[in-house]
Amino acid sequence: MKNKKLLLLPLVLIVIQFIRPARNIGESKTERDISHAITVPTEVGSILEKSCYDCHSNNSTYLWYFNIQPLGWWLQNHINEGKRELNFSEFASYTPKRQKKKLKEIAEQLKEKEMPMSSYTLVHTDAKISDAQIDLVANWANEELQKIEVSEKK
Repeated sequence: MKNKKLLLLPLVLIVIQFIRPARNIGESKTERDISHAITVPTEVGSILEKSCYDCHSNNSTYLWYFNIQPLGWWLQNHINEGKRELNFSEFASYTPKRQKKKLKEIAEQLKEKEMPMSSYTLVHTDAKISDAQIDLVANWANEELQKIEVSEKK
């Protein structure tokens, strides 16, 4: 009985390789992109694209290890969660209230070094953000937050 279970495990591992999650491949820059809602300086946009867009846009870059299941399922779940929380490709479609909340969270999460996730930067070393970059993006997010608040008062 125990030998049959041991034989079943490799079979299950082989079979699940054929069950693949849908990939997050689309246009990250559409008319609903964050750049259509607020000003995104080139340097800030570059940091966001390099360190955030894989999980927080409509287009992810997939490396070879995504093809190994169940790792691919786990990674796709992270991407889906990231997009639900904040999607730079859809930011312009957010209400002003949600835009303000997301800008505040961007600054907070970067300052607290919660994002990008360490599990992501472990493999994507180019996605690591320096303290100077954190300050740049956090200051930008706070400035844009204030602009929205000022425009709401008019």
